[in-house]
Amino acid sequence: MAEKATEEIAAGYATTGAAIELGTVYLDGKTDPSARVRIPLAMLNRHGLVAGATGTGKTKTLQNLAEQLSSAGVPVVMADIKGDLSGLSRPGTSNDRITARAAEVGDDWAPTAFPVEFLSLGEKGSAVPIRATLTQFGPILLSKVLGLNETQESTLGLIFHWADQRQLPLLDTKDLRSVIQHLTSDEGKADLKGIGGVSSATAGVILRALVNLEAQGGEKFFGEPELDPNDLMKVVDGKGVISLLELSEEQTNPKLFSTFLMWLLAELFEHLPEAGDLDKPKLVFFFDEAHLLFSDASKAFLDRIEQTVKLIRSKGVGVFFCTQLPTDIPNDVLSQLGARVQHALRAFTPDDQKALARTVKTYPTTPHYKLDEALTSLGIGEAIVTVLSERGAPTPVAWARLRAPRSLMAAIGADEIRAAAQGSPLYGKYGETVDRESAYEKLTAKIAEAPPPEAPVERPPEVPRPEKEEAGMVEQIFSNPAVKSFLRSAASAAGREITRGLFGTRRR
Repeated sequence: MAEKATEEIAAGYATTGAAIELGTVYLDGKTDPSARVRIPLAMLNRHGLVAGATGTGKTKTLQNLAEQLSSAGVPVVMADIKGDLSGLSRPGTSNDRITARAAEVGDDWAPTAFPVEFLSLGEKGSAVPIRATLTQFGPILLSKVLGLNETQESTLGLIFHWADQRQLPLLDTKDLRSVIQHLTSDEGKADLKGIGGVSSATAGVILRALVNLEAQGGEKFFGEPELDPNDLMKVVDGKGVISLLELSEEQTNPKLFSTFLMWLLAELFEHLPEAGDLDKPKLVFFFDEAHLLFSDASKAFLDRIEQTVKLIRSKGVGVFFCTQLPTDIPNDVLSQLGARVQHALRAFTPDDQKALARTVKTYPTTPHYKLDEALTSLGIGEAIVTVLSERGAPTPVAWARLRAPRSLMAAIGADEIRAAAQGSPLYGKYGETVDRESAYEKLTAKIAEAPPPEAPVERPPEVPRPEKEEAGMVEQIFSNPAVKSFLRSAASAAGREITRGLFGTRRR
């Protein structure tokens, strides 16, 4: 009976195309190496969830997924919040546990290293610093970082709109501070006449939030050179490059790094063209500690996340949210996640038991497992899995023994990360901060002020010309290629205002 059930479950995971190998079906205390649990590569842009309590093996699952995606030529973006994913860049070392797991799941395990780019948020240290200008980051995401309410967010949007219209680059926090101070001054208030204003109280709140961000070191992320999304989508010798964001030093500022990850995703969404259904995704994005993004988020912010998740799959990008509980993810977003890899849950408190009951309801019904018992009985490196088959239908629920990563399951240390980062071509591109003329310098020098009105110039009386001659001359002037070019340039300059995308980020 158990063998037949195992075959039925495995049949739901059979694929004709390329797939990610998760592991082997485990049922009634037995595993069958031939009963494979897979995710079709073509379904990875339907997104996914990796969840589970601390210490149950989530990080190793992420490592395993990243390795196989890289081997398939798919670039990966992921955060290394705890500092233990840097081993992706080094081949793993065999031991008795790895040998036993490989035999159990039928894996031809071999130590393998993968191409990794080590990145950090703006700070020049052991990894390549990447940055965004405030103009690029936009008011919506910045409001989330600063902890602003909806009224304050609306005011910040007005401030950005004014700076966009005046072509005042907001490169870093001092630029934004100078613009706020200008708009709350007597001469600045006149600039906003007709479209609203910036109250002194709201400006004070925003300025204090900026000071707090700077005190936490958050300002180092904002500046130039800006990150080019193309640098996240590289393939080297047939393997997708894993862009690993070293965020262990950012744990004291979770809003910044979680919102920064959302900004990266928004940048990819705005940058990439429509791709439709592909044999494999262009890139897979792992959103670790996802609960930090959703906590204290406004409804408008959550709506934008949901819309981005819905739309970005058409750009060929898959998104995996990683968190402890599926209930950390809003239902409207959770419903978009086709693949579920659920590690063990704890049920020690009434809240834990409610979360467990809600988690069970998110899975298809199964006659083979009692899910509430299974989810609290999973061992390390085991998970309850359901994904989308090649037909786009949910696969049967499987208790899976997961294969072991082939790269090093440990950190490689700051010195090795630094050496790898400084040897990267990206270090020459992003290693040094550029501080060009921006809003701060322009406002300080009064360059942004409107010039005084010119005195009227007396013109000599016009000599009447024949009507036909005048019409012919006008036609000649406007048909001149040089004049046409000038008019096109003037029209372009007159309408040159920054356009913003779904999250208020600057469209390139």
